[in-house]
Amino acid sequence: MVEIGAGNGSLTRVLAPRVGRVVAVEKDRELAERLQAADFGLGNVQVVMGDILRLDWTPFHPRWKVIGNIPYYITTPIIELALRVRPACIVLLVQEEVADRIVSPPGSKAYGALSVGAQVVAQVEKLFVVKAGAFLPPPKVTSAVIRLRPRDAPLVEAVLVPGFRAFVVACFSRRRKQLGHILRAITGLDAPAVDRALRDLQLEPRARPETLAPERFVALWRWARLASEGGIVK
Repeated sequence: MVEIGAGNGSLTRVLAPRVGRVVAVEKDRELAERLQAADFGLGNVQVVMGDILRLDWTPFHPRWKVIGNIPYYITTPIIELALRVRPACIVLLVQEEVADRIVSPPGSKAYGALSVGAQVVAQVEKLFVVKAGAFLPPPKVTSAVIRLRPRDAPLVEAVLVPGFRAFVVACFSRRRKQLGHILRAITGLDAPAVDRALRDLQLEPRARPETLAPERFVALWRWARLASEGGIVK
């Protein structure tokens, strides 16, 4: 179990008796030194001082899992990195607003690029809410625990995920626009060509990005890649 942001070790102490090995990652030198000096009882805790976004994750066990009460301001980079290296399971405490965005279905107010990006490569769940009073000092936001299980067969190949995410972000940056208008801007194709492609994909040119399921985004992105690479005649 790789624990992100072990802090003073409160979660580490709970994990140690329940798993074979805990790799407790802590960026703060003083906290990391305290953790290294602590006795967790079973000798199965390894403390690693470093920035989780800069660490080499490859030495971890093939069946490893990730858990953490993470800094909210780097939630998205941590999730993207964890999904890229594909542990068996990722369990994180995040701001509830972010949790809702990750698990939101198409058509909901919170559905956006983060929802699509996570759902094409993982099964996502919001497990439970954690009120501000559970923390000391209490934050100004409500938190939630989420679980992400990387798909055995992701809808987008790992090497192509950055390009897919860029496409989805570009679509949602124009979320008030209709698909036809968005795709003309992205691909450079004229209206008849775009409308014809959307009809072939069984998509309505006047639809908006927030109505598309992740699977439909994948199909649209694959077509847009061909169009942008010149594989489709303008």
